[in-house]
Amino acid sequence: VVKQLGEGHHVPYITREVGLYLVVEVSSGIIVIWDKRTTIFIKLAPSYKGTVCGLCGNFDDQTKNDFTTRDHMVVTSELDFGNSWKEATTCPDVNHTPDPCSLNPHRRSWAEKQCSIIKSGVFKGCHSRVDPTVFYEACVHDSCSCDTGGDCECFCSAVASYAQECTKAEACVFWRTPDLCPIFCDYYNPPNECEWHYEPCGNRSFETCRTINGIHSNISVSHLEGCYPRCPKDRPIY
Repeated sequence: VVKQLGEGHHVPYITREVGLYLVVEVSSGIIVIWDKRTTIFIKLAPSYKGTVCGLCGNFDDQTKNDFTTRDHMVVTSELDFGNSWKEATTCPDVNHTPDPCSLNPHRRSWAEKQCSIIKSGVFKGCHSRVDPTVFYEACVHDSCSCDTGGDCECFCSAVASYAQECTKAEACVFWRTPDLCPIFCDYYNPPNECEWHYEPCGNRSFETCRTINGIHSNISVSHLEGCYPRCPKDRPIY
């Protein structure tokens, strides 16, 4: 379903659901993709390449200069980088990065055990394409951070982030199970209507009113995991 919600800062935008994600498309060529939990992606049209700056980098395909400060200096410290982009000068600088596993030591062993799936045989087909090391470390960090409620949400989002990068690298991984970060798409499927099924790497084969009318963004949002419809042959358009 596509809804025209109005204007934000005089820029028209629309929203739609794609798999597990809420996608916000701005007419100026920006797409924000949110999993409605703890993960967000920002995609830009090619025309923005090398013309932006800030906390998300400068979009020039060079990761080595992503830590460019507001003063156009490339730094190695995430603290120096982050502090330079403060919106309010009255906001004090952050001078240390707390280690959540040290603050919550009882969480470390659980986090390391759970996150080891990223380095396990489950993702073996992706390891040569996307280095799992940084994603494993981020998973442990995030899983230690969730000390009260939402424990599995932080862990599941962290693993899903690695799985998404694997999908982008054309290494689709079926990693969710009924016992591990499950997604039940087909539980409420009504008879004789479109049936919903979980697709770990998205599904571009089904048609909607949006696709048949040629309403497309020039930025791809394919390969997003989630629930997708499989419709009857006599009613193939969802």
